[in-house]
Amino acid sequence: MTTETRSRVGLTDMAKGVVGLASDATIMLRNAPGLALRKPTSTATIGSMFQKRAGAHPDRPFLRFEGKSLTYGECNRRVNRYAALLADKGVQTGDVVGVLAKNDPQTLLSMLAIVKLGAIAGMLNYNQRGNVLEHSLGVLDARVIIVDPDAAEALDSVPASAVPESVLLFGDVDEQSASLSESNPEVTDTLPASTKAFYIFTSGTTGMPKASVMSHFRWLTGLSGIGGMGVRLRHNDTLYACLPLYHNNALTVSLSSVLGSGACLAIGRSFSASKFWDDIILNRATAFCYIGELCRYLLAQPEKDTDRKHSVRVAVGNGMRAEIWDTFSERFGIDRIVEFYAASESNLAFINIFNVKRTVGFCPLPYKIVQYDGENGDPLRNDEGRVMEAKKGEPGLLISEITDRIPFDGYTDPKATEKKIVANAFADGDKWFNTGDLVRDQGFSHVAFVDRLGDTFRWKGENVATTEVEGALDADSQIGQSVVFGVEIPETDGKAGMAAVTLKSGDKLEPGKLAEHLYGSLPGYALPLFVRVVESLEQTSTFKTMKVELRKQGYSDVGDDPLYVLSGKSDGYVEYYDGYVDDVAGAKAPRN
Repeated sequence: MTTETRSRVGLTDMAKGVVGLASDATIMLRNAPGLALRKPTSTATIGSMFQKRAGAHPDRPFLRFEGKSLTYGECNRRVNRYAALLADKGVQTGDVVGVLAKNDPQTLLSMLAIVKLGAIAGMLNYNQRGNVLEHSLGVLDARVIIVDPDAAEALDSVPASAVPESVLLFGDVDEQSASLSESNPEVTDTLPASTKAFYIFTSGTTGMPKASVMSHFRWLTGLSGIGGMGVRLRHNDTLYACLPLYHNNALTVSLSSVLGSGACLAIGRSFSASKFWDDIILNRATAFCYIGELCRYLLAQPEKDTDRKHSVRVAVGNGMRAEIWDTFSERFGIDRIVEFYAASESNLAFINIFNVKRTVGFCPLPYKIVQYDGENGDPLRNDEGRVMEAKKGEPGLLISEITDRIPFDGYTDPKATEKKIVANAFADGDKWFNTGDLVRDQGFSHVAFVDRLGDTFRWKGENVATTEVEGALDADSQIGQSVVFGVEIPETDGKAGMAAVTLKSGDKLEPGKLAEHLYGSLPGYALPLFVRVVESLEQTSTFKTMKVELRKQGYSDVGDDPLYVLSGKSDGYVEYYDGYVDDVAGAKAPRN
């Protein structure tokens, strides 16, 4: 039996899945109308949804952090005070308020205050530094920025001129809002669902991060679809999210699943493989949100009693590798794994509604899997100029139709938005969103994720733009030129970064100096794990072919070229050693 045959979804799988939905039928029926009938013009938003929950059940727990709970009513009053403060600072509908913060209840409450005013929460990645952070701040052009003191040092890496004039630390927000109104802002109930809610930064396929737009409408679609049809929480559930709140996995998937059901969101300060289940138990969680790397790291931990002493019955996320799916489910006793496929800017999502193994799930929205150009990631067209569907069983490029009911919110940069649209694909005037992802059809409108196209690879749940890493490498005084690409490491998710570099002078790299420079220039997940020193890199029309060849050679076919690997922040880069890839797979390297 081939891998492809095993990966297909069969009639038996679907029948079992449909039977399994019976116990959650009421939840699904309650959410189906919103998914089918909600329009961008409707006056429904994240803020109105939250305050309705707070009004109906003020004493239910809404947030839990390190075992301590905050109720819906308490949080809504606090959010309203924050909103009143922002309004006093001049924040109005359509303005941008930056949020630079680590995981903390106040991070989420700040976002809710911003969107209640019809303003846009610019959720900054606190790992960004230097010119990357400066670029992101410039994209936001925020009137105010709310800053977590634990993340404030990131601002020291950018010029003062790049920082908004009005900076509010968490303590400032609490102190200055203490005596302000606790009433719901009047504007909240007037906002259409089409209003922009927040900006999520994504690397995309260009050097600098792009700010993808999340509207209230698309967020509420996630609430009804992923949350209501897929996760299906009950009001007495608690969903644990330790992924960063600048990520849609936490901010959209986790929060919408909670608000849609009136449940509780437990915020983890950060992910710790050794303490994960302890935090789950402390916060009395019955569900959690994951990315694939998180699951692999949990499996790499020694078995212990807490593996099954928790109350988790459902996990939701993306990137669960097919080969660890059963092992993960059985070891930790998790009944349902709600794998999904989505992207920060995508206008569709696949959700594993039917609890089928090893799939990103089902999508009722119009999409196609098409043939593609491996060089530029664009769909291939036939002699008539039309896009061609991929052959059955073969990986193809996923594209999704753009309509008034299924809009593409795009990015803050109109040119970046236009690049993602495939026009006149199957008929004159049609428009499709190019996801940049390869998938394989599994039958019954289910797909399996295969890979990501273009100059972006995914590592530790983050999209890494090769041009951004190349820019950081080229800025080091030792480096003449660089090429960066992703390479596969067995038993890991995504692709690790590898760089081929030339030296400006001499034939010996100073690996410690390079590591120090890169740690100061890039987020940890973007640092290349492998650095290969080569004699030359052609910058001609065949440069892409050179890059393809280097990618094929990877770290196992470098000839006599010096090869260095990232050991960690203290040791920097060291000479390649046998067993390094096993150390990476076992989460033993790189050490922070």
